[in-house]
Amino acid sequence: MLKLTQSENWERLQALAKQHQQTHLRDLFAEDQHRFERYSLPVQNILLDYSKNCVTEEVMEALFGLAKDMDLTGAIERMYRGAKINTTEDRAVLHTALRNRSNTPVFVDDVNVMDQINDELATMRRFVDKVRSGEWLGYSGKRITDVVNIGIGGSNLGPKMVSEALSAYAGNTLRVHFISNVDGVEVAEVLRPLNPEQVLFVVASKTFTTSETMTNAQTARNWLMASAFDERAVKNHFVAVSTNTEAVAEFGIDTGHMFTMWDWVGGRYSIWSAIGLPIALYIGFDQFEELLTGAHDMDRHFRDQSLEKNAPVILALVGIWNSLLHGAQNQVILPYDQPLKSFTAYIQQADMESNGKHVVQSGERVSYQTAPVVWGQLGIDGQHAFYQLLHQGNVIVPADFIGSVQSSTPVRGHHENLMANFFAQTEALMNGITEDQVREQLEGQGLDAKEIEDLLPHKVHEGNRPSNTVLLDRVDPRTLGALIAMYEHKIFSQGVIWDICSFDQWGVELGKTLAKGILAEINGDSTNAHDASTNGLIEYFKAQRS
Repeated sequence: MLKLTQSENWERLQALAKQHQQTHLRDLFAEDQHRFERYSLPVQNILLDYSKNCVTEEVMEALFGLAKDMDLTGAIERMYRGAKINTTEDRAVLHTALRNRSNTPVFVDDVNVMDQINDELATMRRFVDKVRSGEWLGYSGKRITDVVNIGIGGSNLGPKMVSEALSAYAGNTLRVHFISNVDGVEVAEVLRPLNPEQVLFVVASKTFTTSETMTNAQTARNWLMASAFDERAVKNHFVAVSTNTEAVAEFGIDTGHMFTMWDWVGGRYSIWSAIGLPIALYIGFDQFEELLTGAHDMDRHFRDQSLEKNAPVILALVGIWNSLLHGAQNQVILPYDQPLKSFTAYIQQADMESNGKHVVQSGERVSYQTAPVVWGQLGIDGQHAFYQLLHQGNVIVPADFIGSVQSSTPVRGHHENLMANFFAQTEALMNGITEDQVREQLEGQGLDAKEIEDLLPHKVHEGNRPSNTVLLDRVDPRTLGALIAMYEHKIFSQGVIWDICSFDQWGVELGKTLAKGILAEINGDSTNAHDASTNGLIEYFKAQRS
C-alpha cells in the first residue's frame, strides 16, 4: 500500500489547504446557489449535509483521489471477505457479518462463520422470547421484571446507548439497567430499588476475568444470595456472554445459558452480537433484528457505492480535510434527540480507541495528525455550556449535528422548538455575524457611538466554523442501526487512509496490567515497585484508609 505522505493527492491537498486559508463559507454559498444539492446525500433514512464545510469540487476530487491512492476500496473488500486486517493480533474484523441479513457466506480460515452467527441469533431469540413471555422464572417462581447488564467498555456503552435510544420501542415488559463502574456507588444504586427474586443479570466479559466486571458480578451474586440462601438460584438469575466456559461454570452459571463471542469482533463493534442481548431483552427480538437490518443496509451502501456517493467515506474525507485546513484536533458530536444522549460517548470510544494510534502499520511513527479528540453531549444542553467556545473560541472544532424529522415521543410544540435551535446553530457557526451587522443591531438599540465601539469586538462572530448535519427520519431501530454503521465505517475509512491499525487497543492494556499489581499492594504491605510519585500516592491512600 502507498504511504500517505508519498501520495500526490496528499501533497495536492496540503497546497489546497494553504490556498483556502482565507476562504469563507459565506462566500462559497454566495457563489453557488446549488451548494446544498451538490454536497448533500440521502442514504437509508438519513440525510447527510456536508455543504457547511470549506470543500470545493477541486478539494473533493483530491480527497477521493487520496482514498484511491490508499486503496480504500480494496481495504473495504478485504474486511468484508474476512481477511485478517487486524494485523497486530492476526485477526479478521467481521462485525459486518454479525448483521449480514443477506446471509451470503463469509469465511474465516475457510469456515463460513454465518452458520455460527445464525445459530447464535436463534439461541438468543429463544432465550429472549422465554424471558419476555414470563416462561423464564426466578428462584421463587416470579417472572423477571428487570435486566441488569454487567460489563465495561464495549460490553456496556453499546447496549446502554442503544437501549436508551430505543426506549420508545420497549413497552412495559422489562426494565434494563447497566453497571460498569467498579466504584461500589454504582452497583449499590442500581441494585437498591430492585427485587432480587425478579432480576436477571447478564455478565458480559470475553475472558470472564475482567477485573471491574467480575468484581461487580460477584457483588451482584452476593446480593442475590442474601435473598435466596441457595447457590442454585444463580442459574435462574445469571447468564453470561463469554468464551471462558470453565470460569462461567465456576461462577455458578449454567453453561447452557452462556452466549458466544468471537475474536474477530472487537468489543466496541460488538452490539450486533450476544453483547446486544440486553437490547433484545428490552425491545424484543424482532426490533433487535430491525437494528441489524439497518446496519446491514448501510453495510451494503458502504461496500457497493462509489466513493463519490458513499456517506461514510465522505464523512471520513471531510474530517481529514478539516484537520489539514483548520488543524482541527477535536470533533464534537451534538445529538438533538434526547434518546441519543449517550451516542457521543459511544462514538468517542469507537473513534478514539480505534484510531488513537501513534504508529502506522509498518511500526513507523505517524508524521501527520490522525484521530481527533471526540467529545460533546446533547446539543440543546451544550448550547448553554460549551457552544460559546464553538462560536467565538480561538480554536476551530468541526461539529456533527444529529437530529430527526420526527420525534420518537411527540409533545406539541417541543420538537419544532428543538429543531429551530438545531438549524440555527449550524447557520450561526457557518455565517457568524460581521462588524457591520453588529453595528447595525446596536444602532437599532439606540446605543451611542462609544458604546457601540466598546461592544463591537465582543459581539462579532467570525463564523466559518465547519459542520456536518445528519438528519434522520426518526430514531427507530432500523435508522439507528444505519447511523451507527455509518460512523463505524467512517472511522474504518480514516484508519485506512492514515495507514493505521484501527482494530487493536494496546493503549487500553497497559494501565489494566499495572492495576493488577497495584491492587495486590493496596491489599498487602509492600509498596516500592514504582516511581516516587506513585509509591507516595499508594502509601498515602493506605495510611489514610487505616
